[in-house]
Amino acid sequence: MPKKLAMDKVLFTVVVLLVLVGLVMVYSAAPPDPDDGFKRQFVSQLVAAIVGLGAMLVVMNIDYRSWARPWFVYAGLGVSLVLVGIALASPPINGSSRWMSLGPLNFQPSELAKVAVILFLAYQIHRCPEGVSQPRVLVPCGVGVGLVTLLVLQAPDFGSAALILVISAMMLFLAGLSWRWIVPGALLFPALLGFFIWSKAYRVERVMGFLSPETDPSGNGFQVLQSLIAIGSGGVMGQGLGESAQKLYFLPLASSDFIFSIVSEELGLIGGTAVLAGFVVLAWRGFAAGHHAPDTFGRFLAWGLTSAVLIQALINISVTVGLVPVTGTPLPFLSHGGSSLVMTLVACGLLLSVSEHA
Repeated sequence: MPKKLAMDKVLFTVVVLLVLVGLVMVYSAAPPDPDDGFKRQFVSQLVAAIVGLGAMLVVMNIDYRSWARPWFVYAGLGVSLVLVGIALASPPINGSSRWMSLGPLNFQPSELAKVAVILFLAYQIHRCPEGVSQPRVLVPCGVGVGLVTLLVLQAPDFGSAALILVISAMMLFLAGLSWRWIVPGALLFPALLGFFIWSKAYRVERVMGFLSPETDPSGNGFQVLQSLIAIGSGGVMGQGLGESAQKLYFLPLASSDFIFSIVSEELGLIGGTAVLAGFVVLAWRGFAAGHHAPDTFGRFLAWGLTSAVLIQALINISVTVGLVPVTGTPLPFLSHGGSSLVMTLVACGLLLSVSEHA
């Protein structure tokens, strides 16, 4: 059995720093009116950070191979499916059925589903060393990922559904999926994406607003235009912490979906680059942990979890600068949202556990 090594201090440090930056920016991005929920937002984020960091410390001290058991992998996927179903049956919040109520708290099951799917795929790849193109791997992978994706889409939560599909495809590709499966999937995906967009009028309007936001500056182009104003007004040094003008009811969801815009406005190019550097370091240490993992399960678990965090960050930041349509994908560690923060830190705990057993 590989010897347990010391904790990856670089990875641990960058995760904690990103969480701290997130707490500061959630506090700063809230409007100055105390009656507007600013205290509630910050306190809920602080509680989520404490719970998430505690969970990360627990998970990182458990041998990651303990999770590679059929009963746990299938139970985790099953529980996530049930919770997503409960959220769909719950009263909508902001026009979406993404959340389920846990007393005074709201939990987003799709965040749990992302981690459950990565564990599930890493286990399926690990249990079949002769190749993932075998039906006994592809069938359970297709059924499991397909069910989760379809349920998440019903919320509707296109961002999470797309993220699950992209990570699943990437993990199977890296595991050596045959081109006879890759080519048809690559050809079919654009057609399915087009059908999904054109099936609802609001999705078409959102895409049109993304392609030409200036034609509808007070409607579908409003968010991205206000985001670009925030980023541009930050300059190199920024306006100063707490000095954002766009957060004063100009930029919607300033503390969640568009938190990076506020970072760039208040801390400037230097602050935005520092946040990006944090994700680059996380990518380096995460992929290195997978590369040096002692088994296939650890390798694909680390690669999948690292990719999930990075792709989410890439999508969120791309939205803020107008490179992709608005998806509602949070920026890991920084965006306001307890479910996202806690499950991201649990994922980092698994990643740290893999790195300790190289």
